[in-house]
Amino acid sequence: MRVTVIGTGYVGTVTGACLAFLGHRVTCVDTDLSKIDKLRLGQTPIYEPGLEELIALANEQGGIDFQTDLAPSVRESDVIFIAVGTPPLPSGESNLAYLESAARGIGAAMDPSRFRVVVNKSTVPVGSGNLVETLIREGIVESTTPGAEGIDFGVASNPEFLREGSAIHDSLYPDRIVVGADNARTLETMRALYQPLMAQTFADPSFAPRPAKLLAENEPVPMVETSITSAEMIKYSANAFLALKIGFANEMSNICERVGADVTEVMKGIGLDWRIGRGFLNAGIGWGGSCFGKDISSLLHTAAEYGYQARILEASLAVNRMQRGMVIQKLQEKLFILKGRTVALLGLAFKPNTDDMRDAPSLQIAEKLIQMGVRVRAYDPVAMAVCREQNPDLRVVYCNDALSAAEHADALVLVTEWPEFANLNLPELARRMNKAVLIDGRNLFNPESARGAGFDYTGIGRSVPGRRRTDQNSQRSSVTAAD
Repeated sequence: MRVTVIGTGYVGTVTGACLAFLGHRVTCVDTDLSKIDKLRLGQTPIYEPGLEELIALANEQGGIDFQTDLAPSVRESDVIFIAVGTPPLPSGESNLAYLESAARGIGAAMDPSRFRVVVNKSTVPVGSGNLVETLIREGIVESTTPGAEGIDFGVASNPEFLREGSAIHDSLYPDRIVVGADNARTLETMRALYQPLMAQTFADPSFAPRPAKLLAENEPVPMVETSITSAEMIKYSANAFLALKIGFANEMSNICERVGADVTEVMKGIGLDWRIGRGFLNAGIGWGGSCFGKDISSLLHTAAEYGYQARILEASLAVNRMQRGMVIQKLQEKLFILKGRTVALLGLAFKPNTDDMRDAPSLQIAEKLIQMGVRVRAYDPVAMAVCREQNPDLRVVYCNDALSAAEHADALVLVTEWPEFANLNLPELARRMNKAVLIDGRNLFNPESARGAGFDYTGIGRSVPGRRRTDQNSQRSSVTAAD
C-alpha cells in the first residue's frame, strides 16, 4: 500500500520505517527541512537504537522517502498518518495547531481518484477524530480540486504504544493494535495495512529479534476494533494507569523507608500476582518524558470540561512532583549543608536509551541544587549535547565519563539507569570523591556491593542498616518507661 506519515518525530519516523520494512511504500513528510535532509542521508534527528538500521532495511523492503511537500504524497496514498506534536498548553489541554494544519492540508490535497483513510497516530484529546474529519472537509471545500464533491475518505484513531528506547521492538511486536473507526471500509483498509504485523509473517531484523514468547505462542497479534472515541480513551487510559503504577510504587517506597522494609522486595512480591503484574512497579525519583504528564493533564482537562474531578489522576501528578524532591532531601540528610558542595549527576535523559530531555527529572534536580549554591557536574552517555542545546543557561559542568564526573564530588546521584552504569567500577568512583555519598535514584545498584565499595549508600524505599533495629529498641524503651 502507499502510505504517507506526517511528522518525523519519534512516532512518525518509527511508524514510517516499520511500515516500509513490512513492505509498504512510505513517504514521511515534515516542514522542518533540516530534519528531512538528515533523514535523506540515512541519519535520524532523534536517538533511537536500531532506527538508522531499520530505515536502511525499509529502503530495501517497501521503500521510504522523506519530503517537505505534502500534496503529492497525499494524492498517491491509500493511508495517511498524522503523527505531529500535540504539546501541552498552560491550561493542561493539548495544543492542536499542528494537527489542525495537517488535517486542512490533507483535505486540500485530496482528489477523487481513490478512497483514503486518514489516521490519527498522535495522542489527541477525545473528540479529535470528529475534529479531523471536519477540518478535512473544510480543506476539500476550500480547494480548487476538480471533482472535489466526489472525494471519499475515512478517519481512524490508531494510537501508538511505543516506548522511547525500545520503539522498534514495540512497533514490530506489539501486545495489540488498537483501531477506532466508524465504518467498515476504513476498518478493512487498516486490517490490510497491518496484516503482516498481525500475522508476524516478516523476517525479524537482527537488531530487533522476535521475542521468545511471541514465537512460543504462535498466535496473531490481536487488533482491537472500537469506535474512534474509545480508541482515543484507550491511549489516555493506558498511560494514566502506567503512571499510577509508578506513583503507587513510589508511595509504597516512602512508607517502606519509614518502617524498615525494602520496596524492591515488596514490589517483587506483589508484582507476581497476575492481577497486578510486574511492569512499572520500580520505585525511584519519578517519571518524566513527553507522555505521562501531558496525557494526564489533558485527561484532567477533558474530565473538567464534563464536570468531573479525577482525584486519582490529580494525586498521580502530585506524587510525581514530590518524588523528585527526595534527592534533595536525601542529600541534606547526608551532607547537612549543601551550599558550596559538589554533586555529580549520572544520567540526564528522562530514561535510558534516549536523548529526550522533555520533563527530565535531572533538570529539576540540577536547577534546585544550583539555586541552593551547589556546583553540579553531570555525565550522560547520549543526552549531553541535547541538554546543552535545549538548556543553554543551565550552569552544569558536563563531563566526559562517570569517573570524571565523580572527581572531587561530595555526592553522586544516579538519575538515569543507563545499563553501562550498572557496570561502573564503584571502588574507583568512591576513591575519586571528597565524600563517597551515593544516592541511587533508580535502585540500580546492590546496596551491599555499593557499601562494600566504600560508599555511604542510600536508595529509594530501601531499608537502612541499623535503622529498624534502633527504631524497635526505641519503641521497646518507650513501652517499658510507660509501664
